Amino acid sequence: MRIHYFQRYHAKENVATANTMLLLSRLYQYSSDKFFRFLKAGFFSDSFEPEIAFNLQEKSVDSIPDATITQESFKIVVETKMSDWFYSEQLIGHLNSFSDEKYKIMITLAPVMMADDKKKIFDQKLKEYNSEQSIPVIHINTTFEGVANAIQEVIDENRDYEMQEVLNDYRNYCYNDGLITGSDSWKFMRMQLAGTTFDFNVSEDLYYNNADHGFRPHDYLSLYKNKSVRAVGKVCARVTAVEAEGDLQYEVECGELTEEIKSKIRKAIADGVEYGYDLKTNKTRYFFVEKFYETDFKKTTPGAPMGTRVFDLMKILETEKLPTTLEIAELLKTKTWS
Repeated sequence: MRIHYFQRYHAKENVATANTMLLLSRLYQYSSDKFFRFLKAGFFSDSFEPEIAFNLQEKSVDSIPDATITQESFKIVVETKMSDWFYSEQLIGHLNSFSDEKYKIMITLAPVMMADDKKKIFDQKLKEYNSEQSIPVIHINTTFEGVANAIQEVIDENRDYEMQEVLNDYRNYCYNDGLITGSDSWKFMRMQLAGTTFDFNVSEDLYYNNADHGFRPHDYLSLYKNKSVRAVGKVCARVTAVEAEGDLQYEVECGELTEEIKSKIRKAIADGVEYGYDLKTNKTRYFFVEKFYETDFKKTTPGAPMGTRVFDLMKILETEKLPTTLEIAELLKTKTWS
């Protein structure tokens, strides 16, 4: 069973906030440098220098001490909602949380961005408040996905394995609890390792893994084997299956449960036995694609990838509009990744 870092299946705001703070805490413990880079890139201006500074012979007003250790003061106040149900009175009240910090940030966090009319009203009230302050409060409206994406920008998924695993689990928690909607899944291609089952996967246009494994919503699925992504297809259905009371019980997550899909699931269960997989009594998720197309999207760095990988096809293909799946497969043959 997969071990999770974050609580699941709780829709309350305090759990969402606690999990997000735990994510930031883990990032800080992993690398204070990357944590401050995340803060600087996502919330503060270029002039923000929160790292501890060690100085020798720093001149003060009346003397020159041998050394000083300083850190800029800052405070971030977070208000979390499970929708954009923010209201100005509460947010204005939160301004009393600040004192004489040099940098002051208020973050409004939700699965979706704050409605324009609500944001406009609060920002106007904040402007009036700031006009009477020596140091203004900056309002940042963002989403759970925005936080995850900002952290992704400061960690290296090829080197920061431990932190990448934590971030992946946070994303999975957000997907499971509806904090990330997956509205941009159309541009993402998920890569799966497929060694011994590769031929079966391609012939049946499906891939399967344990239903406990979370994942980022994606419209495209690709299969990795022998230093390269060898096949890519567009997802048309996603179904879980497990035996209960002597018969297979299905749950349709997307698409349609057809007799053809049921037949392919039974084939997969039988094929899995050859490799020691018990797909019948272990709940399994089956991804079905319209068709797997052959490709050759080579990995240029040594070693096999550490588990799954999600690619933004818009960035990989350097395009503003995705072509057909067959054309995507052909274009990937001209690209590499590390």
